[in-house]
Amino acid sequence: MNVDSESNMENPALTTTTRAKRDWASATDKERADVHWSLSDAFVDNEVNYAFIARQTEDYDPQEIRRILYEEVAPVCHTNLETVIPMIWSAFNLQQLQADIAETLKARESSRFRRQLDKLLIRWLEFRYKYIWQEISRHYPK
Repeated sequence: MNVDSESNMENPALTTTTRAKRDWASATDKERADVHWSLSDAFVDNEVNYAFIARQTEDYDPQEIRRILYEEVAPVCHTNLETVIPMIWSAFNLQQLQADIAETLKARESSRFRRQLDKLLIRWLEFRYKYIWQEISRHYPK
């Protein structure tokens, strides 16, 4: 809901614009790729700009972004932070990232065993990388 200038005249305290959150289900492939790529920045072996990640994902519901972080991006990217010498230190390759996420989601969908295994992995990722979500979410507009 946008706050128009007439409303601001009546109530000067309303000076910001509130935008409705976008629906992830209706996001285009490019929009999905952009969100995935932004979230993957949290898994590079370099200083992470959490404020930038928050700005890139703030158009969507924060709980949906959290779900995407732990259920789609982290399962593919977390191993970069788990190795002694991480391979990726600046950015993930966008096309490879998208292919890896699609492969993971397809495998999860087609195998009951994989779904159960991934549930355990996702819970561990939520625990191990809790700080990532805390950092991103603290930069969302209140």
